[in-house]
Amino acid sequence: MVNICMYFQVHQPFRLRNYTVFDIGNNSKYFDTKKNEEICKKVANKCYLPTNKIILDLIKQTNGRFRVAFSISGCALEQFHLYSPEVIQSFRELANTGCVEFLSETYYHSLAYLQSKEEFVKQVNLHKSAIKTIFGQEPTIFRNTELIFNNELANFIESLGYTGILAEGADHILNERSPNLIYGATYSNNIKVLLKNYKLSDDIAFRFSNKDWKEWPLTAEKYVSWINNNSNNNNNDNKDNNKDNGDDETINLFMDYETFGEHQWESTGIFDFLKQFPIEFLKLNKSNNNINDDNNDNSFLLPSEVAKKNIKDIIDVHNFISWADIERDLSAWLGNQIQRSAFHELYQLEKEITETNDKKLMHDWRKLQTSDHFYYMCTKWFEDGDVHKYFNPYESPYDAFITFMNILKDIKIRIRKANENNLKEKDINENNELII
Repeated sequence: MVNICMYFQVHQPFRLRNYTVFDIGNNSKYFDTKKNEEICKKVANKCYLPTNKIILDLIKQTNGRFRVAFSISGCALEQFHLYSPEVIQSFRELANTGCVEFLSETYYHSLAYLQSKEEFVKQVNLHKSAIKTIFGQEPTIFRNTELIFNNELANFIESLGYTGILAEGADHILNERSPNLIYGATYSNNIKVLLKNYKLSDDIAFRFSNKDWKEWPLTAEKYVSWINNNSNNNNNDNKDNNKDNGDDETINLFMDYETFGEHQWESTGIFDFLKQFPIEFLKLNKSNNNINDDNNDNSFLLPSEVAKKNIKDIIDVHNFISWADIERDLSAWLGNQIQRSAFHELYQLEKEITETNDKKLMHDWRKLQTSDHFYYMCTKWFEDGDVHKYFNPYESPYDAFITFMNILKDIKIRIRKANENNLKEKDINENNELII
């Protein structure tokens, strides 16, 4: 028997416009509305709408045996509402099947946990409320931004009432163990850690259209044979090892949803692969090809279903890990001085922002917390290459930094003005003047 847990990240940042030094104090419109609308509509038509339709058809075709999970950032939800409301409706249709689970994350797809647990909790609660309102679900599984994880985070998330958390199945934390077992975390009680099988996930997310890859083209039949024979394949070099996965193991396939139709274009055959893969997987170990037969050995599980299984081993992760590039650490966002400087300056404003009680100012500040803004400042070379830089609007990391810091200067001016207005209103109220 083989279990598969598929999870997709859905996210689009609010991209910044070319905000120059001449805008500071004169213009507080930070976000590139035109570009955000263009990209949202483009990706909706290339990825979200056609892929949602395929998944809905697969759920119906398999009588609910195909099951998937999504984590949709609040930034993406807001842009769908503004520019592509049909995307939200298509996700609602998926939610109504009972075969799709929505996970919890920070509303603004932020790195808040690294700097402010108070702000982190506020964003988690905002996101949870949005998912409840839009899709009628209360998430029980948490997915931190960029799969950032360590022991302390697992314990903290457990204290918030979550039963499971997603993380990267990085080699250095597994020490040759399988990523397909249900793990517990050091210092936590019973929260389940679901580890991404990055080798099998990246076969689809990154290698699918690479004609120089020795396994190209990747067919559904070939991919399912790898899953069935060896859940620990390393770029499939060990695909002939006939290890039985067993009921205790679940292969976690985690990837960006934009893999389908955007990172991997329709012309690569990615949609055909998606249509065929679940059908082929659910046929395994069957004397007939009736995928609706209750005796089917293979299953797709939702993260909450996986989290009901027993812990088989403990992982001990002191330093933060993530799912980014070959290091799988925080260096993609905080690896150089300009990133750390921007990050520090942003969170230095937390107390002052909160005290203004200015909702628009708070919303703008939080949109600046989105991890993408720091990713654009990255100066190191990425082995994963153009896939990660696909939507980068800047010509250089330094352009990203200058734009970001210019906006922070304007934010500081708005804070000062808001505080001045609050003081004036306080004085007026204390003098019993102009009170309605």
